[in-house]
Amino acid sequence: MPDTDRRGEETPNRKVKLDAIDRRILRNLRDEGRITNVELARRAGISAPPCLRRVRALESAGYITGYHADLDSEQLGYEVAFHALVGLDSQSDAVLKEFERVVDGWPEVRRCDMIRGGGDFMLRFVARNTAHENELTTRLTGVAHVSTVQTFQVIRSSKYASGVPVDDPS
Repeated sequence: MPDTDRRGEETPNRKVKLDAIDRRILRNLRDEGRITNVELARRAGISAPPCLRRVRALESAGYITGYHADLDSEQLGYEVAFHALVGLDSQSDAVLKEFERVVDGWPEVRRCDMIRGGGDFMLRFVARNTAHENELTTRLTGVAHVSTVQTFQVIRSSKYASGVPVDDPS
């Protein structure tokens, strides 16, 4: 049976046994996605051709799920960030998937996590201003099966780390 990624798309079942070089590659790509293969190979302590083969194997195995640029939200006109804790009136699979489908179409929703304890979903939004935040909250409360919405405006973010830690096995 094939595995699926976070978008529900099929991924190969090939798993790569990570060694110290693979972990160095992953850490460097997580921290600096635009690094050249030559520089990545230098940092990993190997030559460029085997480094590229390893990166492709890590992509095929699903360890690397994509590349992106971190954008400055304020520079792009999004001055407000907020989280919304959402409760639904049903936890049937059809209702959960429909809610995810609806909010997936909203560009202001930057993350949607199904959660346990205190609600069903935690969403992270960006908004142009507080009026836009209010519009988004009103739209959210109007979604079918939404029973509760509690919002939390971000005052300051002191840490943002993309990806996950890539630890060496102990």
